[in-house]
Amino acid sequence: MVHRQRARSVACVAGGILAAALLWRSPATPPEEARQGIARSVLQLLEAGDEETDGANCHGGSLERGFTLPTGSPTALGCDQARLVVAQARAMLAAPPRPIHPAKFADATSDWLDPHGLWSVAPDAPTGAALRREAAALLDELQAPAGSGPCAAAGRLGAELARWSQQIALLFDEGIRQGEARPPTTPTQAWTLATAAPFEDGIVTRSARDLARELGREAGALSARYGPSIAPYVEAARERISPPLDPEGWSHAVLAAALRAYVPQLDAHGAWAPIEEEISIYDLGLEISPPSRMWAEMTRTALGVRIDSGASAPLIDGDVVLRIEDVPLAGMSVEQAEQLSLLGDLRPGRRTRVALLRRGLAAPIEVTLEPEPEVPTPVTTASELTMHRTRYGDGEVAVIHIPDVPDDLGDRLSRVLLRARESGPLRGVVLDLRANGGGSTDGAIAAIGHFLPGVTLFPMRRRDGGVEVERAPDIPTTRGWAGPVAALVDGDSASAAEMIAGALGSYRRGIVVGDRTYGKGCAQEYLDDEAHVGVLRLTTLLYALPDGSPVQKTGILPQLSLTLPVAVEREDRIAHALDPWQGPDVRDAARVREVPWPTHGGRVGPCSDDVVCRALRAIGTVRAAAR
Repeated sequence: MVHRQRARSVACVAGGILAAALLWRSPATPPEEARQGIARSVLQLLEAGDEETDGANCHGGSLERGFTLPTGSPTALGCDQARLVVAQARAMLAAPPRPIHPAKFADATSDWLDPHGLWSVAPDAPTGAALRREAAALLDELQAPAGSGPCAAAGRLGAELARWSQQIALLFDEGIRQGEARPPTTPTQAWTLATAAPFEDGIVTRSARDLARELGREAGALSARYGPSIAPYVEAARERISPPLDPEGWSHAVLAAALRAYVPQLDAHGAWAPIEEEISIYDLGLEISPPSRMWAEMTRTALGVRIDSGASAPLIDGDVVLRIEDVPLAGMSVEQAEQLSLLGDLRPGRRTRVALLRRGLAAPIEVTLEPEPEVPTPVTTASELTMHRTRYGDGEVAVIHIPDVPDDLGDRLSRVLLRARESGPLRGVVLDLRANGGGSTDGAIAAIGHFLPGVTLFPMRRRDGGVEVERAPDIPTTRGWAGPVAALVDGDSASAAEMIAGALGSYRRGIVVGDRTYGKGCAQEYLDDEAHVGVLRLTTLLYALPDGSPVQKTGILPQLSLTLPVAVEREDRIAHALDPWQGPDVRDAARVREVPWPTHGGRVGPCSDDVVCRALRAIGTVRAAAR
């Protein structure tokens, strides 16, 4: 769950992405003073007023920063840069950090270091074993204060990688010669080779030596088939699978990978990403106006990326994108390629040049993605909540399926409640939050306002013990619902979804029915890192329900239990998850009152989902017995 309301008071939405304020600190500042300094910076921004920091138009400094054009080079950090970000994360985490296991840290570092299956995760890559040997020393170096000396373990790993990379380059060149000697003889063979997926998803089992030769063979064969126009992409592939870095340059790549591995080991829901790959830590689907992409799904090929689905015209599914603007995609990491795809966000006046291979053509072509005229965007059915009416006693109830919690859930809920009322009288509303993994606190709080307008909600505690209290918006009765309400939950209802169900239960406003929820009672914020090279997603807040009940690692126990499929995962089973927090009771006492459900007399359904009918039968039966 991303705590957007607090973040937006010090940040702005730029192009649909939260761009947090840049917070500065001297390298010599101790962690506790650093945290206080960051808090002072936040307060200064708040005192400056919300008008310039709460909208889509931002002014000044890093608030104007948009997306950075990826280069395809390995992510690199200096020793003290990595230490600054580690100190920032440790200082701002919502609870004191716990020790990190060196072996798990080594494995995660190896994964982040290697975007291809060539440098560290392949069975024959010596760097993986070297990382395991050096893990404890590398951890100590990252956690040392900035300015405390060089990162010697990273230097040793950099020297290992420099030697290994030279071998990879020789094998790639050998493959090129083999491919040039045996080019595809038909257009179909050439196209099959151009669209082939040489990289493994998941666990890498292929030898790095074999993969390097195969990449070279594919590049050489395509070069021989398509001619000199392919040469720039072959060269880009070579430089990216075997970057011409010296040991120090490789040590910086190790440190960047180590930082990406470190933050999730410190914080179960945390992440760090360099500016060139920052979209990898955002959930764009939760944004009110998410940026458009050139594609929805893609697969990397030897010389670019194949569009599998969702191509933006004039691109078509199946195209192999070789270059966007002046940046080749050959050998690029998944994260950088996905960020590059956002340059297809066609704002007025913007055009994007794309070079590609297309089935049936004998050479690459260049197309231009043109911006469309700016017109008001109507509400589409794709963004609407699903609602159906189900018989309940002498009338009907509205069952509203809420699959996630986007920023604009309040507006979506207003519209669906209006549709429900316009379609006839209602005896109640059921919010189906099963399998809802959460999302935005803003979205959750706005949704709650439709049933509990204006009430105080969740106490949220930061590391220093300071507690913020959220309040629901005062939704007009014409947009809300004052009648009976219930929340249907299961073990996969998490985070912001638990906020919605928990608020209804705490105020006795509605019945929570189903199974114990996931138990994610913490919130994350986005922060520009103090090294000015990347973005942190960090758990900075623990929250409790309005009555003070903890959610973290405990979940919400329904008032009415149903036997539902067992959840595969829960917060209390996740390594590095924070401990529960019992908060103060912040409820408005005058607003704690029950809105009873009417009886149904055994007349429920039919339901397309039997669990919904089971929930409705339980609600009516229990309420009748209670009276």
